[in-house]
Amino acid sequence: MEVTASLQSARVSPFKARLVLDAVRGRKVSDAMAIARFLPNKSAEMVEQLLRSVAANAENNYDLDPDTLWIKAIYADEGQSLRRFKPRSRGRVGRIQRRTCHITVIAENREGRL
Repeated sequence: MEVTASLQSARVSPFKARLVLDAVRGRKVSDAMAIARFLPNKSAEMVEQLLRSVAANAENNYDLDPDTLWIKAIYADEGQSLRRFKPRSRGRVGRIQRRTCHITVIAENREGRL
């Protein structure tokens, strides 16, 4: 059975979020939480909270044991960009894009399998 959780409009760029997602993809949810806890990235905290949410969804909504969950898919899609402007020299404007992303986790129950 598949369990999902998602985080919308996370204030981190998708490129930087994918660095953390690549480190935890394909692992047990409990192992992935331990890995994300010790990564120095800003998005690692968001990913750890999202993995806790997947485990809680599995336990409360589907009566599954969170220790038997494996990450089937985890990905970061691009969200809205906040566009800001910064004054530059000679009356010009420099454009600043503050990027956001949508992070999605899909975990599956693997009781008897590795």
